[in-house]
Amino acid sequence: MKVFIVEDDPIIVEGLKVALTQEKYETAAFGCMNDALDAVGGAKEVHFDVCLLDINLPDGDGYQICKAIREKSDVPIIFLTACDDEIHTVLALEQGADDYISKPFRIRELIARIKAVIRRSGRSAATEVRTEEDAAAGADIIKIGRNELNIRTGKVMRGGEEIFLSAVEYRLLLTFAGSRGQLLTRQKILTDMWDSAGDFVNDNTLTVYVRRLRKKLEEEGDEPVIQTVRGIGYRMDAE
Repeated sequence: MKVFIVEDDPIIVEGLKVALTQEKYETAAFGCMNDALDAVGGAKEVHFDVCLLDINLPDGDGYQICKAIREKSDVPIIFLTACDDEIHTVLALEQGADDYISKPFRIRELIARIKAVIRRSGRSAATEVRTEEDAAAGADIIKIGRNELNIRTGKVMRGGEEIFLSAVEYRLLLTFAGSRGQLLTRQKILTDMWDSAGDFVNDNTLTVYVRRLRKKLEEEGDEPVIQTVRGIGYRMDAE
């Protein structure tokens, strides 16, 4: 497993390298936005399994790196931020982040979150969305509007093109797809999305994730994929 680190504080970088090496992770660290962007999309393209991105960098910010990564990959992204307020949190999630942790952070908590997002990105829960009818028919494909969710491969396709979903977006889609036609309260969704490593989805950010998922699954003129039941929760209608 390789961890992609973008952080301009050399003390934090060194501490992360030592701790992650002890956990048998490889690391690739960059101290500025331009070097990180080169590594993401340039000739020196780096293949990695999880990203740790600082927000404030000498020549830009982590949001731009997150956007560049999301244009080509659904690799898990965790923001390391000293900006522990709702505006920065929501912005990070809207750019495609899977999780965020505020500085100063405890290294054991960060490693637990890294393991959690890597585990979720493995799509091991894909088979959980099978209904009894699907299982009886041996179906692998679930149609969601004009999209297709392959529960064997964990891929979401539209018109032959794969739709990249973050680990949290994918888990949220599984929750909806596994309860089609049912009204899901916000609390029910939050309970399903809870992870033993910590609260990676809370009531303040659930709306952001649902909006982000809708944006990826719906285009202009499409019927809504996810219905909002005001004051209660959401429903994905059965086909």
